[in-house]
Amino acid sequence: MKDSKLYFCEIDQYKDMKDEDLITIIKSGDKLALEFLIDKYKELVNMKVSKFFMIGAEREDIVQEGLIGLFKAIKCYNEEKQNSFKTFANLCIERQLITAIKSSNRQKHIPLNSYLSLNTTAYDEDEDSSILDVFDSHQTEDPLETITKKEYYQAVEKSIDKLLSGFEKQVLSRYIQGESYIKIAEKLDTPVKSVDNAIQRIRKKAIKNIEM
Repeated sequence: MKDSKLYFCEIDQYKDMKDEDLITIIKSGDKLALEFLIDKYKELVNMKVSKFFMIGAEREDIVQEGLIGLFKAIKCYNEEKQNSFKTFANLCIERQLITAIKSSNRQKHIPLNSYLSLNTTAYDEDEDSSILDVFDSHQTEDPLETITKKEYYQAVEKSIDKLLSGFEKQVLSRYIQGESYIKIAEKLDTPVKSVDNAIQRIRKKAIKNIEM
């Protein structure tokens, strides 16, 4: 958990800086500036997510996609090509949410709000393989999207390392490398459901850590 007094003292230096200037120092490696900018825009992410909320969906999953959109905006923003960062962030967050929902519908052929049913057994003879993993194993993704998500989850891993159990760290490390739920389960000799549960816990911890 963050020491709130220390944190606010540390970020005080960024309060009067323009977003565009923050982007510059973030790209030079200032991780605290990155944390400050993400924290600054978390309300925008939540506002966007509320437009896409669907009954039965895990809110944490949708928020995570919104944060990936924000992270993508921070990485890709170019002051010479785009207008204000806020406008660009709005666009990237909304596009990421729309893309995630369309991808879910197209690749899984069911709505995102049916996510929980994806954890049911895919084959009668294989209780550890869920429908989610069958689709996941055949899923293709834009390489740039894969890289962005990998970098995002690496940042998450560093920020919540102390909050994760040993098992969750193992799962996240393999997930970041692009391994499917089935492959992770095989490597860790555990049911696929346990891997899925670990990923959900990690996502929730990441969201709570940002909100602290």
